[in-house]
Amino acid sequence: MTDENANQRLQSVVLDEASLASVSRDQEHERQVAIFDLLEQNYFHPEGADGGPYDLKIALIDNRLALDITGPGYQHRHLLSLSPFRGVIKDYFLVCESYYDAIRNATPAQIEALDMGRRGLHNEGSSLLRERLKGKVDTDLDTARRLFTLICALHWRG
Repeated sequence: MTDENANQRLQSVVLDEASLASVSRDQEHERQVAIFDLLEQNYFHPEGADGGPYDLKIALIDNRLALDITGPGYQHRHLLSLSPFRGVIKDYFLVCESYYDAIRNATPAQIEALDMGRRGLHNEGSSLLRERLKGKVDTDLDTARRLFTLICALHWRG
């Protein structure tokens, strides 16, 4: 990371407790790992912000994804429609459920095939998130992947 980008990062991420869905032990572990990894290394640059680091709160408000970002001299809420994410998240949850079941009962080849599908859907969701954030927040792919994991942790209605 260049000196210029050193402060274009998240220093904290909070998921709104009221927005969280009940999750399995595996999903809770994945959420915790995503937050840890995200805070260890990320690139996060809101449009119009001079520099971070930034704090991010993720919530659902009126059936929209709310990203509340604060930083030095910067405070903004971005609301994103959930509609474009619904299909990929539904598919991602189905593959994840099969993957977690397979870890306990399947052959290594079956586990690997499910993991490849899971990663493919994760990449699709991450690319969609970066596209939806274009002109609002710039991230790298790894940051978008971890944010997509956290978005999946929220309670999806409908």
